[in-house]
Amino acid sequence: QWLSDRKKRALQKKDVDIRRRIELIQDFEMPTVSTKIKVSRDGQYIMAVGTYKPRVRCFDTYQLSQKFERCLDSEVVTFEILSDDYSKIVFLQCGRFVEFHSQHGHYYKTRIPKFGRDFSYHYPSCDLYFVGASSEVYRLNLEQGRFLNSLQTEASESNVCDINPVHFLFAMGTAEGKVECWDPRTRNRVGLLDCALSSVTADTEIEGLPSISALKFDGALSMAVGTSTGQVLLYDLRSSNPLIVKDHHYGLPIKSIQFQHQLDLIISADSRIIKMWNKDTGKIFTSMEPEHDINDVCLYPNSGMLMTANEAPKMNIYYIPVLGPAPKWCSFLDNLTEELEENPESTVYDDYKFVTRKDLENLGLAHLIGSSLLRAYMHGFFMDIRLYHKAKMMANPFAYEEYRREKIRQKIEETRAQRVQLKKLPKVNKELALKLIEEEGEEQQFSKKRKQKNLPSLLKDDRFKVMFENPDFQVDEQSEEFRLLNPLVSKISEKRKRKLKILEELEAQGQEEEEEPEGKASDAESSESSDDEKGWVEEVRKQRKLLRQEEKLKRQERLKEDQQTLLKPQFFEIKEGEEFRSFKDSAKKQKLMKKTLEDRLKLEEKLGTLNVSDTTVGSKQATFKLKKSEQQRKQQEAEKRHRQERKTLRRSASHLKSRRGRGRLFH
Repeated sequence: QWLSDRKKRALQKKDVDIRRRIELIQDFEMPTVSTKIKVSRDGQYIMAVGTYKPRVRCFDTYQLSQKFERCLDSEVVTFEILSDDYSKIVFLQCGRFVEFHSQHGHYYKTRIPKFGRDFSYHYPSCDLYFVGASSEVYRLNLEQGRFLNSLQTEASESNVCDINPVHFLFAMGTAEGKVECWDPRTRNRVGLLDCALSSVTADTEIEGLPSISALKFDGALSMAVGTSTGQVLLYDLRSSNPLIVKDHHYGLPIKSIQFQHQLDLIISADSRIIKMWNKDTGKIFTSMEPEHDINDVCLYPNSGMLMTANEAPKMNIYYIPVLGPAPKWCSFLDNLTEELEENPESTVYDDYKFVTRKDLENLGLAHLIGSSLLRAYMHGFFMDIRLYHKAKMMANPFAYEEYRREKIRQKIEETRAQRVQLKKLPKVNKELALKLIEEEGEEQQFSKKRKQKNLPSLLKDDRFKVMFENPDFQVDEQSEEFRLLNPLVSKISEKRKRKLKILEELEAQGQEEEEEPEGKASDAESSESSDDEKGWVEEVRKQRKLLRQEEKLKRQERLKEDQQTLLKPQFFEIKEGEEFRSFKDSAKKQKLMKKTLEDRLKLEEKLGTLNVSDTTVGSKQATFKLKKSEQQRKQQEAEKRHRQERKTLRRSASHLKSRRGRGRLFH
């Protein structure tokens, strides 16, 4: 994503891995956006609709290319392939139109009374059931070629519908969050599910009433319902309560629900994520987050291939070998995936190093922030690994030697570990290790008396092994944090030892006299705890005083060093054509440059160098007066003086002429 198209093409010539990338179907895309995608029942044709302009494209999987493209009058809401191939297709368009296409192209066009949102085809009776912005379900019989009496529902609007493939029960999801089930034979309602109420659980947070946004049958008895607030409910038709409620935790409407029978998975998708989860337990199998928003998901039958229609020209194809084999028209994918497992390829970030701002400061590369050499990512930056190695070599030239010595030391330690070892303290954090050994010994003695299991040792635990081997984990006892926390830690250990002693004394006494000493011990504990708290507070205060004194001494030393150092004169270069006035002018300029454009424009308006006015059209007109340089200003002043001198000369000359004329007349 950082590279331009030209650089990608150049990289494709050099990089073998990029040349190996597979384009399964040639030009598998739409001009702008793809909205719906479906596979024909024979598996040979993949059909997709999108914009702009509204169109349908059919791709032949046997030829791995586009078979045909047809443009439509208006955008397609949804479509259905009635035949096994592409010869019979029905399109529901956003302008209330229903368009029928045959093998040669456009066949017939009709209109429904209200705007449609979804439709289903009832195979036994050849009826199309349309739901939309109405309480009625419109029925169009394709054998007779006419509309039949519509089904009258209780819903104000309906969003989705589906017909069970086994017993042909018709179900529709309403805007009120209910699912109505109808028997097409008697045209009567046989069931009603309140999914909005069932979707609200203790873990979910819902804003507003959830409406039904997706509906899908699986077999004779299972039905999955998706809501507009991001929940998926799995129902058994014999029960009004859902078996599982799965939340996507994004609050976005569920766009598509698919069933995967080989692993008993449900594939649900909203506009951001595709989730695969077990329909019996609800446990997540995997999830995918494409780069662009999802409009529809299509699972290729009896395979591990998944296709998505996105808010982007390219339609994505995913192959997940765990879900099933590759389709027969691209069976070579199975061999490729096996090869990829054998030869793990390098990731995208192998050529980049992730560094934080602190790392950049240590390497002396903080000035590169904002340049093209660093790519901002999360709490740091990605930089080229070669640049990182060069900078590290310059910052610490002996880093490799230190690394080599450390590796040799580790190898020697590993060989020593195989020998017969004596009990001795580790090299790193000796005091902490001694403390842990003492505590373990006390706990073991107490657990033996109580006949309890011993807890695992921190020194033998592999998770904490590095803390006693790596010198980077050495506890700094002179640090401020340790000195302030140490009184508390020591007091807690003392309290623990006292508690162990009290418990041992209680066990030594009889069970009959157990209650009275317990009361005394608790009183003693409360008095001791109050004394301990006072002592701990005093110790913390002492440590803080010592820290303040040390800081004062450090400041005094710094002041002495500053006084001893001689200040060297600094030289500043003035640009050509500028006159030096004071250091304040440069400071003002720097402050001005740091201000936002809005603040600078306001300042210019106050000074009179900028004038902003509204035009008759409704836009803004800004007039600027350019600042003049020092040379231009001097030149203009000289010209002004020259003009004034010429005016005075003209006036004096005209005055002399008038006096001479008067003298002649008088003479």
